[in-house]
Amino acid sequence: MPLKPLAEQVLVVTGASSGIGLATARAAAERGARVVLTARDEAGLREATDAIVAAGGRATYVVADVADFDAVAAVGERAVEAYGGVDTWVNNAGVSIYGRITDVPLADARRLFETNYWGLVHGALVAVPHLRRANGGAGGVLVNVGSVLSDTAMPLQGHYSASKHAVKGFTDALRIELEDEGAPVHVVLVKPAAIDTPYPEHAANHLGVEPTHQAPVYAPAVVAAAILDAAEHPRRDVKVGGSAKAYTVLETFAPRVLDRVKRATSIPAQQTTEPARADSTLYAPRPGSGRERGQYAGHVMRTSAYTAARRHPLVTVLGAAAVGLGAALAARGVHDRD
Repeated sequence: MPLKPLAEQVLVVTGASSGIGLATARAAAERGARVVLTARDEAGLREATDAIVAAGGRATYVVADVADFDAVAAVGERAVEAYGGVDTWVNNAGVSIYGRITDVPLADARRLFETNYWGLVHGALVAVPHLRRANGGAGGVLVNVGSVLSDTAMPLQGHYSASKHAVKGFTDALRIELEDEGAPVHVVLVKPAAIDTPYPEHAANHLGVEPTHQAPVYAPAVVAAAILDAAEHPRRDVKVGGSAKAYTVLETFAPRVLDRVKRATSIPAQQTTEPARADSTLYAPRPGSGRERGQYAGHVMRTSAYTAARRHPLVTVLGAAAVGLGAALAARGVHDRD
């Protein structure tokens, strides 16, 4: 079905006060879209919206906790009131917890699911009726931001991994049901690798030291570009970053090897020697944390050849084969040393 060009669309972006959500809102506005930003952090939303408008873009914001269905419904109503409807809805809000599963309080784990899973469910249930009516009834796009951890799991982030597995299951089931109804709604699952956002400093932390990303790490703009491409050219799912593909290949064909790789590399790689902060954004926003980029100390990749190749089917096949071969060779090397 024909979709509007991005410059003619209205986008709703959750978790838009920082990280991937902020990068997506900014990039969408720069390309002419009208954007509704939402998050819990009013100061961050106001700052982001004012900057977009000052640069000549069109944007408004609504303060909402995605764990509250009525608050999310109000976001949809605001989009209709301000811009006449919704063409693309991006469910991006999320938070993590670092720590061994046995060390994480159940209250923290439940709160994480309220945001990462139920917040996304709320967004989808609110968005679908709007998207059915989008583009004169021709429909719109629902973009759910999952993770590479929708396909695999990461030690020290067990509950986050579980929530992103749940996001994948919900998204895939919703897609099939809407297709069965003939609903004019594309459902896309975006699965980023590690991204240099404030994610580690926003996360609840039970490690005793500050957490960090495991390389390779990509810039938020790489994910934003993939999300906006999906708004015009939706695909079933989109992996962002070659490492996301490599993890998926290993998880499929050599899961026990991947377990050993994670045990040997991921547990130490996610922990720094810095003392842990006492605060997080698990239960409430933190003042002054509305930034797009994080504080990752290593190299941050500003492009992903693999993700770019996904737009071209033949190149995608060749690129996937190359990534798969590289992953297999790496796994063989680890296996030989184990």
